[in-house]
Amino acid sequence: MERIPMTAAGFKAIEEEVNQLKNVERHAIIKIISEARAHGDLSENAEYHAAKERQAFIEGRVLDLEDMMGRADVIDVSKLSGTTVKFGATVTMVDEDTNQKRKYQIVGDHEADAARGRIWISSPIARALIGKSKGDTVEVAAPGGARSYEILKVEFV
Repeated sequence: MERIPMTAAGFKAIEEEVNQLKNVERHAIIKIISEARAHGDLSENAEYHAAKERQAFIEGRVLDLEDMMGRADVIDVSKLSGTTVKFGATVTMVDEDTNQKRKYQIVGDHEADAARGRIWISSPIARALIGKSKGDTVEVAAPGGARSYEILKVEFV
């Protein structure tokens, strides 16, 4: 069974989603299903079928999330330190071609959100950054061609 690295915040987000699905969504969908049943013939009841599909989605999502929680390797980023890039690090870098600064935190696959500056550990840019330090230059293959970045800062926050 493969462990899934994630931050403590990522684990908490999964717990909150499971709690929401089990304690709110399940109850709401059960109510919708019973109301749809009251409308009569289930074979032609689109509301009933949509509710049953939603129920199946919720149950599948709960199973997936609980599996992730069971295999979680929770890493408390606040207890990490050092000067090299590793899981949980927040890296500030500059694009050597455009001089545009970027700041990314390396997180688990399910917590990635590029718009919020969180990239998954399996991404090409994260793989290029791992093991590097401030002042190092990394080259990343991108759809528009290779990009070079200089690491300006490595921190754990």
